Amino acid sequence: MTAFDPARVARFRSAAQRHADEDRVGGAAWLMSRGDAVEVGVAGALTRGEAAPVCRDSLFRISSMTKPIVAVAAMVLVDELELRLDDPVDELLPELANRRVLVDGRGPLDGATVPAQRPITLHDVLTFRLGLGMDFTAPWPQPLLDALAELELGAGPPEPQVPPAPDEWTRRLSTLPLLYQPGERWLYNTGADVLGVLLARAAGRPLDQVLRERVLAPLGMDDTGFSIGDVGRLGSCYTTGPEGERSVFDPPDGQWATPPAFPSGAAGLVSTVDDLHAFGRMLLSGGLLPDGSRFLSRASIEAMTTDQIDVAGGAPGPAPDGSQGWGFGVGVQLRRIGLGPTVGSYTWAGGLGSLWWNDPSHDLVAVLLATDAFTGPTSPPAIIQDFSTGVYTALDD
Repeated sequence: MTAFDPARVARFRSAAQRHADEDRVGGAAWLMSRGDAVEVGVAGALTRGEAAPVCRDSLFRISSMTKPIVAVAAMVLVDELELRLDDPVDELLPELANRRVLVDGRGPLDGATVPAQRPITLHDVLTFRLGLGMDFTAPWPQPLLDALAELELGAGPPEPQVPPAPDEWTRRLSTLPLLYQPGERWLYNTGADVLGVLLARAAGRPLDQVLRERVLAPLGMDDTGFSIGDVGRLGSCYTTGPEGERSVFDPPDGQWATPPAFPSGAAGLVSTVDDLHAFGRMLLSGGLLPDGSRFLSRASIEAMTTDQIDVAGGAPGPAPDGSQGWGFGVGVQLRRIGLGPTVGSYTWAGGLGSLWWNDPSHDLVAVLLATDAFTGPTSPPAIIQDFSTGVYTALDD
Protein backbone atom coordinates (compact mmCIF):
# COMPACT_ATOMS: atom_id res chain seq x y z
CA MET A 1 0.00 0.00 0.00
CA THR A 2 1.29 3.47 -0.90
CA ALA A 3 1.01 6.54 1.33
CA PHE A 4 -1.01 8.42 -1.28
CA ASP A 5 -3.19 7.19 -4.10
CA PRO A 6 -1.32 8.24 -7.29
CA ALA A 7 -4.49 8.87 -9.28
CA ARG A 8 -5.93 11.13 -6.58
CA VAL A 9 -2.67 13.05 -6.21
CA ALA A 10 -2.73 13.53 -9.99
CA ARG A 11 -6.30 14.80 -9.71
CA PHE A 12 -5.26 17.56 -7.32
CA ARG A 13 -2.20 18.31 -9.44
CA SER A 14 -4.51 18.88 -12.40
CA ALA A 15 -6.91 20.97 -10.30
CA ALA A 16 -4.05 23.19 -9.11
CA GLN A 17 -2.96 23.74 -12.70
CA ARG A 18 -6.53 24.66 -13.68
CA HIS A 19 -6.66 27.24 -10.91
CA ALA A 20 -3.58 28.86 -12.45
CA ASP A 21 -4.70 28.45 -16.07
CA GLU A 22 -8.08 30.04 -15.30
CA ASP A 23 -6.40 32.83 -13.30
CA ARG A 24 -8.00 32.01 -9.96
CA VAL A 25 -4.46 32.05 -8.56
CA GLY A 26 -1.28 33.46 -9.99
CA GLY A 27 0.93 30.65 -8.81
CA ALA A 28 1.30 28.08 -6.05
CA ALA A 29 3.59 25.39 -4.65
CA TRP A 30 2.34 22.51 -2.50
CA LEU A 31 3.66 19.53 -0.59
CA MET A 32 2.06 16.59 1.21
CA SER A 33 4.04 13.94 3.07
CA ARG A 34 3.49 10.76 5.06
CA GLY A 35 6.59 9.16 6.51
CA ASP A 36 9.16 8.97 3.74
CA ALA A 37 6.61 9.57 0.99
CA VAL A 38 6.58 13.14 -0.29
CA GLU A 39 4.43 14.55 -3.09
CA VAL A 40 5.25 18.03 -4.39
CA GLY A 41 3.70 20.16 -7.11
CA VAL A 42 3.78 23.64 -8.60
CA ALA A 43 1.47 25.62 -10.83
CA GLY A 44 1.40 29.01 -12.47
CA ALA A 45 3.82 31.91 -12.50
CA LEU A 46 5.57 33.91 -9.81
CA THR A 47 4.11 37.11 -11.28
CA ARG A 48 1.12 37.30 -13.62
CA GLY A 49 2.07 38.18 -17.17
CA GLU A 50 5.71 37.20 -16.73
CA ALA A 51 7.47 34.04 -17.83
CA ALA A 52 9.13 32.91 -14.59
CA PRO A 53 7.21 29.85 -13.37
CA VAL A 54 6.70 28.80 -9.77
CA CYS A 55 9.38 26.25 -8.84
CA ARG A 56 9.77 23.94 -5.89
CA ASP A 57 12.22 26.37 -4.28
CA SER A 58 10.17 29.52 -4.95
CA LEU A 59 9.78 31.89 -2.01
CA PHE A 60 6.44 33.02 -0.63
CA ARG A 61 5.41 35.49 2.06
CA ILE A 62 4.01 33.20 4.74
CA SER A 63 2.61 36.02 6.92
CA SER A 64 0.86 34.49 9.96
CA MET A 65 2.53 31.11 9.50
CA THR A 66 5.46 32.95 11.11
CA LYS A 67 3.67 32.55 14.45
CA PRO A 68 4.30 28.79 14.94
CA ILE A 69 7.99 29.20 14.11
CA VAL A 70 8.45 31.97 16.67
CA ALA A 71 6.51 29.91 19.23
CA VAL A 72 8.95 27.02 18.71
CA ALA A 73 11.85 29.41 19.32
CA ALA A 74 10.24 30.34 22.64
CA MET A 75 9.86 26.69 23.60
CA VAL A 76 13.54 26.07 22.79
CA LEU A 77 14.42 28.72 25.39
CA VAL A 78 11.94 27.16 27.83
CA ASP A 79 13.59 23.76 27.28
CA GLU A 80 16.96 25.35 27.97
CA LEU A 81 15.63 26.87 31.21
CA GLU A 82 16.29 30.37 29.90
CA LEU A 83 12.57 31.22 30.09
CA ARG A 84 9.71 29.99 32.28
CA LEU A 85 6.11 29.88 31.14
CA ASP A 86 4.63 31.26 34.35
CA ASP A 87 7.16 34.04 34.91
CA PRO A 88 6.01 37.65 34.48
CA VAL A 89 7.43 39.37 31.42
CA ASP A 90 8.15 42.54 33.42
CA GLU A 91 11.92 42.02 33.60
CA LEU A 92 12.31 41.61 29.84
CA LEU A 93 9.44 43.92 28.88
CA PRO A 94 9.29 46.59 31.59
CA GLU A 95 7.16 48.70 29.24
CA LEU A 96 4.33 46.21 29.83
CA ALA A 97 4.54 46.21 33.64
CA ASN A 98 1.84 47.74 35.86
CA ARG A 99 -0.80 47.81 33.15
CA ARG A 100 -4.16 49.55 33.17
CA VAL A 101 -7.13 47.56 31.82
CA LEU A 102 -10.27 48.92 30.20
CA VAL A 103 -13.47 48.35 32.14
CA ASP A 104 -15.21 47.86 28.77
CA GLY A 105 -12.88 45.92 26.45
CA ARG A 106 -14.97 46.89 23.42
CA GLY A 107 -15.28 50.53 24.35
CA PRO A 108 -13.10 53.53 23.48
CA LEU A 109 -9.46 53.39 24.51
CA ASP A 110 -9.88 56.53 26.65
CA GLY A 111 -12.60 54.84 28.70
CA ALA A 112 -12.46 53.96 32.38
CA THR A 113 -9.66 51.63 33.46
CA VAL A 114 -8.67 49.56 36.47
CA PRO A 115 -5.26 48.16 37.46
CA ALA A 116 -4.24 44.79 36.05
CA GLN A 117 -4.93 42.07 38.60
CA ARG A 118 -1.57 40.43 37.91
CA PRO A 119 1.43 40.78 35.58
CA ILE A 120 1.45 39.42 32.05
CA THR A 121 3.28 36.07 31.85
CA LEU A 122 5.06 34.29 29.02
CA HIS A 123 2.16 31.83 28.98
CA ASP A 124 -0.24 34.74 28.41
CA VAL A 125 1.87 35.95 25.50
CA LEU A 126 2.13 32.49 23.88
CA THR A 127 -1.61 31.87 24.24
CA PHE A 128 -2.52 35.38 23.02
CA ARG A 129 -4.16 36.25 26.32
CA LEU A 130 -1.97 39.21 27.28
CA GLY A 131 -4.95 41.56 26.80
CA LEU A 132 -4.00 43.08 23.43
CA GLY A 133 -4.99 42.06 19.92
CA MET A 134 -7.77 41.56 17.42
CA ASP A 135 -11.09 40.32 18.82
CA PHE A 136 -12.63 37.89 16.34
CA THR A 137 -16.01 38.18 18.09
CA ALA A 138 -16.22 41.99 18.30
CA PRO A 139 -17.80 44.31 15.71
CA TRP A 140 -15.73 46.41 13.33
CA PRO A 141 -14.07 48.85 13.43
CA GLN A 142 -12.16 48.05 16.62
CA PRO A 143 -10.60 50.99 18.52
CA LEU A 144 -7.43 49.09 19.40
CA LEU A 145 -6.75 48.14 15.78
CA ASP A 146 -7.27 51.73 14.67
CA ALA A 147 -4.80 52.85 17.34
CA LEU A 148 -2.26 50.19 16.35
CA ALA A 149 -2.47 51.35 12.74
CA GLU A 150 -2.10 55.01 13.72
CA LEU A 151 0.99 54.17 15.79
CA GLU A 152 2.42 52.07 12.90
CA LEU A 153 2.49 48.94 15.06
CA GLY A 154 0.88 46.56 12.59
CA ALA A 155 -2.87 45.98 12.55
CA GLY A 156 -3.65 44.81 9.02
CA PRO A 157 -1.79 42.94 6.29
CA PRO A 158 1.94 42.77 7.04
CA GLU A 159 4.03 45.75 5.94
CA PRO A 160 7.61 45.00 7.03
CA GLN A 161 9.01 48.45 6.26
CA VAL A 162 6.41 50.38 8.33
CA PRO A 163 6.85 49.52 12.06
CA PRO A 164 9.70 51.13 14.02
CA ALA A 165 12.57 49.26 15.65
CA PRO A 166 11.65 46.91 18.55
CA ASP A 167 12.36 49.26 21.46
CA GLU A 168 10.33 52.07 19.95
CA TRP A 169 7.62 49.61 18.87
CA THR A 170 7.27 48.39 22.45
CA ARG A 171 7.31 51.94 23.84
CA ARG A 172 4.43 52.91 21.56
CA LEU A 173 2.51 49.75 22.45
CA SER A 174 2.86 50.60 26.14
CA THR A 175 0.82 53.78 25.62
CA LEU A 176 -2.30 51.67 25.03
CA PRO A 177 -4.43 50.09 27.77
CA LEU A 178 -5.14 46.38 27.88
CA LEU A 179 -8.58 45.42 26.61
CA TYR A 180 -8.92 42.57 29.11
CA GLN A 181 -7.16 41.32 32.21
CA PRO A 182 -4.07 39.15 31.57
CA GLY A 183 -5.17 35.56 30.99
CA GLU A 184 -8.82 36.48 30.48
CA ARG A 185 -9.43 36.38 26.73
CA TRP A 186 -7.83 35.19 23.48
CA LEU A 187 -7.06 38.09 21.13
CA TYR A 188 -5.27 37.55 17.84
CA ASN A 189 -1.90 38.60 16.48
CA THR A 190 -0.34 41.21 18.78
CA GLY A 191 0.96 38.57 21.20
CA ALA A 192 3.21 37.11 18.49
CA ASP A 193 4.90 40.47 17.90
CA VAL A 194 5.34 40.94 21.65
CA LEU A 195 6.82 37.43 21.79
CA GLY A 196 9.34 38.36 19.12
CA VAL A 197 10.56 41.35 21.15
CA LEU A 198 10.70 39.23 24.31
CA LEU A 199 12.79 36.52 22.62
CA ALA A 200 15.24 39.06 21.23
CA ARG A 201 15.75 40.61 24.65
CA ALA A 202 16.03 37.23 26.36
CA ALA A 203 18.73 36.10 23.92
CA GLY A 204 20.45 39.48 23.68
CA ARG A 205 20.28 39.42 19.87
CA PRO A 206 17.84 40.59 17.16
CA LEU A 207 14.95 38.23 16.46
CA ASP A 208 16.24 37.30 13.02
CA GLN A 209 19.47 36.04 14.61
CA VAL A 210 17.59 34.23 17.37
CA LEU A 211 15.43 32.38 14.85
CA ARG A 212 18.43 31.57 12.65
CA GLU A 213 20.48 30.17 15.54
CA ARG A 214 17.76 28.41 17.52
CA VAL A 215 15.35 27.14 14.84
CA LEU A 216 16.13 27.76 11.19
CA ALA A 217 19.76 26.56 11.03
CA PRO A 218 19.22 23.41 13.12
CA LEU A 219 16.25 22.44 10.94
CA GLY A 220 18.01 23.26 7.68
CA MET A 221 15.48 26.00 6.87
CA ASP A 222 18.06 27.94 4.88
CA ASP A 223 15.55 29.77 2.69
CA THR A 224 13.41 31.15 5.53
CA GLY A 225 13.96 34.70 6.76
CA PHE A 226 12.63 38.22 7.17
CA SER A 227 14.04 39.42 3.83
CA ILE A 228 15.31 37.86 0.63
CA GLY A 229 18.59 37.96 -1.22
CA ASP A 230 17.29 36.70 -4.57
CA VAL A 231 14.19 38.59 -5.70
CA GLY A 232 14.01 36.29 -8.73
CA ARG A 233 12.68 33.50 -6.49
CA LEU A 234 9.91 35.62 -4.94
CA GLY A 235 6.66 36.28 -6.74
CA SER A 236 4.21 39.12 -6.55
CA CYS A 237 1.52 39.01 -3.88
CA TYR A 238 -2.02 39.88 -4.97
CA THR A 239 -5.13 41.02 -3.15
CA THR A 240 -8.70 40.95 -4.44
CA GLY A 241 -11.18 43.71 -3.68
CA PRO A 242 -14.91 43.43 -2.87
CA GLU A 243 -15.88 43.72 -6.54
CA GLY A 244 -13.34 41.14 -7.63
CA GLU A 245 -10.74 43.68 -8.68
CA ARG A 246 -7.19 42.38 -8.33
CA SER A 247 -4.18 44.47 -7.35
CA VAL A 248 -0.53 43.87 -6.51
CA PHE A 249 -0.08 44.06 -2.75
CA ASP A 250 3.69 43.61 -2.94
CA PRO A 251 6.02 43.11 -5.92
CA PRO A 252 9.17 40.95 -5.79
CA ASP A 253 11.40 43.98 -5.11
CA GLY A 254 8.97 45.37 -2.52
CA GLN A 255 8.86 45.31 1.26
CA TRP A 256 10.61 41.97 1.73
CA ALA A 257 13.59 42.92 -0.45
CA THR A 258 15.44 44.63 2.43
CA PRO A 259 15.72 43.73 6.13
CA PRO A 260 13.00 45.36 8.27
CA ALA A 261 13.63 47.56 11.29
CA PHE A 262 11.09 45.42 13.15
CA PRO A 263 11.31 41.66 12.43
CA SER A 264 7.68 40.71 12.99
CA GLY A 265 7.10 37.55 15.00
CA ALA A 266 3.49 37.71 13.85
CA ALA A 267 3.81 37.84 10.08
CA GLY A 268 7.28 38.72 8.80
CA LEU A 269 8.81 35.60 7.24
CA VAL A 270 9.24 34.30 3.72
CA SER A 271 9.78 30.58 3.18
CA THR A 272 9.47 27.58 0.86
CA VAL A 273 7.43 24.38 0.92
CA ASP A 274 10.51 22.30 1.75
CA ASP A 275 11.56 24.51 4.66
CA LEU A 276 8.07 24.36 6.13
CA HIS A 277 8.00 20.61 5.59
CA ALA A 278 11.20 20.33 7.65
CA PHE A 279 9.52 22.37 10.39
CA GLY A 280 6.38 20.21 10.28
CA ARG A 281 8.31 16.92 10.31
CA MET A 282 10.26 17.99 13.38
CA LEU A 283 7.04 18.63 15.28
CA LEU A 284 5.42 15.44 14.02
CA SER A 285 8.44 13.39 15.08
CA GLY A 286 8.12 14.60 18.66
CA GLY A 287 11.02 17.03 18.39
CA LEU A 288 13.63 14.92 16.61
CA LEU A 289 15.90 15.96 13.75
CA PRO A 290 16.35 13.69 10.71
CA ASP A 291 19.55 12.24 12.21
CA GLY A 292 17.62 11.16 15.32
CA SER A 293 19.04 13.81 17.65
CA ARG A 294 16.64 15.78 19.81
CA PHE A 295 15.87 19.37 18.91
CA LEU A 296 12.86 20.09 21.13
CA SER A 297 11.39 18.12 24.02
CA ARG A 298 8.27 16.08 23.45
CA ALA A 299 6.77 17.82 26.50
CA SER A 300 7.15 21.22 24.82
CA ILE A 301 5.54 19.99 21.62
CA GLU A 302 2.66 18.41 23.52
CA ALA A 303 2.04 21.68 25.38
CA MET A 304 2.32 23.69 22.17
CA THR A 305 -0.21 21.52 20.34
CA THR A 306 -2.77 21.20 23.16
CA ASP A 307 -5.66 23.65 23.57
CA GLN A 308 -4.48 26.03 26.29
CA ILE A 309 -7.46 28.40 26.37
CA ASP A 310 -10.39 26.05 27.18
CA VAL A 311 -12.43 26.46 24.01
CA ALA A 312 -14.31 23.27 24.98
CA GLY A 313 -15.33 25.08 28.17
CA GLY A 314 -16.76 27.98 26.20
CA ALA A 315 -13.80 30.35 25.89
CA PRO A 316 -13.58 32.20 22.56
CA GLY A 317 -10.84 31.05 20.22
CA PRO A 318 -9.72 31.23 16.61
CA ALA A 319 -12.78 29.48 15.08
CA PRO A 320 -16.23 31.08 15.47
CA ASP A 321 -17.83 27.62 15.62
CA GLY A 322 -15.57 26.44 18.45
CA SER A 323 -13.94 23.75 16.32
CA GLN A 324 -10.41 25.01 17.06
CA GLY A 325 -8.57 25.69 20.27
CA TRP A 326 -5.24 27.47 20.60
CA GLY A 327 -1.95 26.14 21.86
CA PHE A 328 1.30 28.07 21.48
CA GLY A 329 1.30 29.65 18.04
CA VAL A 330 -1.04 27.07 16.47
CA GLY A 331 -4.71 26.33 16.16
CA VAL A 332 -5.60 22.92 17.61
CA GLN A 333 -8.39 20.95 15.95
CA LEU A 334 -11.06 19.99 18.51
CA ARG A 335 -13.74 18.96 16.03
CA ARG A 336 -13.42 17.94 12.41
CA ILE A 337 -15.15 20.14 9.86
CA GLY A 338 -15.99 18.48 6.55
CA LEU A 339 -12.98 16.78 4.98
CA GLY A 340 -10.50 19.01 6.81
CA PRO A 341 -7.87 18.12 9.41
CA THR A 342 -8.90 15.49 11.95
CA VAL A 343 -9.20 15.99 15.71
CA GLY A 344 -5.75 16.44 17.22
CA SER A 345 -4.31 18.10 14.14
CA TYR A 346 -2.64 21.47 14.55
CA THR A 347 -2.40 24.16 11.95
CA TRP A 348 -2.15 27.74 10.94
CA ALA A 349 -2.63 29.77 7.79
CA GLY A 350 -1.16 32.98 6.44
CA GLY A 351 -3.52 35.60 5.09
CA LEU A 352 -1.23 36.33 2.15
CA GLY A 353 -2.05 32.89 0.74
CA SER A 354 -0.54 30.04 2.76
CA LEU A 355 -1.68 27.02 4.77
CA TRP A 356 0.13 24.37 6.81
CA TRP A 357 -1.08 21.60 9.06
CA ASN A 358 0.19 18.46 10.78
CA ASP A 359 -2.19 15.54 11.30
CA PRO A 360 -0.57 13.08 13.72
CA SER A 361 -3.30 10.46 13.23
CA HIS A 362 -2.24 10.14 9.58
CA ASP A 363 1.49 10.94 10.01
CA LEU A 364 0.73 13.80 7.67
CA VAL A 365 2.35 17.16 6.89
CA ALA A 366 0.66 19.41 4.35
CA VAL A 367 1.81 22.80 3.02
CA LEU A 368 0.43 25.05 0.32
CA LEU A 369 1.91 28.45 -0.57
CA ALA A 370 0.21 30.75 -3.07
CA THR A 371 0.61 34.22 -4.54
CA ASP A 372 -2.96 35.32 -3.79
CA ALA A 373 -4.15 36.57 -0.41
CA PHE A 374 -7.29 35.54 1.39
CA THR A 375 -10.27 37.77 0.57
CA GLY A 376 -11.38 37.66 4.23
CA PRO A 377 -10.41 36.00 7.52
CA THR A 378 -12.27 32.83 6.57
CA SER A 379 -12.11 33.16 2.77
CA PRO A 380 -8.97 31.48 1.44
CA PRO A 381 -8.30 31.17 -2.30
CA ALA A 382 -10.15 28.25 -3.85
CA ILE A 383 -6.90 26.36 -4.42
CA ILE A 384 -6.35 26.24 -0.65
CA GLN A 385 -9.81 24.81 -0.09
CA ASP A 386 -9.23 22.22 -2.80
CA PHE A 387 -5.84 21.33 -1.33
CA SER A 388 -7.36 20.35 2.01
CA THR A 389 -9.90 18.15 0.25
CA GLY A 390 -7.33 16.79 -2.16
CA VAL A 391 -4.90 15.75 0.57
CA TYR A 392 -7.44 13.75 2.55
CA THR A 393 -9.05 12.10 -0.45
CA ALA A 394 -5.57 11.04 -1.62
CA LEU A 395 -4.72 9.17 1.58
CA ASP A 396 -4.31 5.50 0.68
CA ASP A 397 -5.30 3.62 3.83
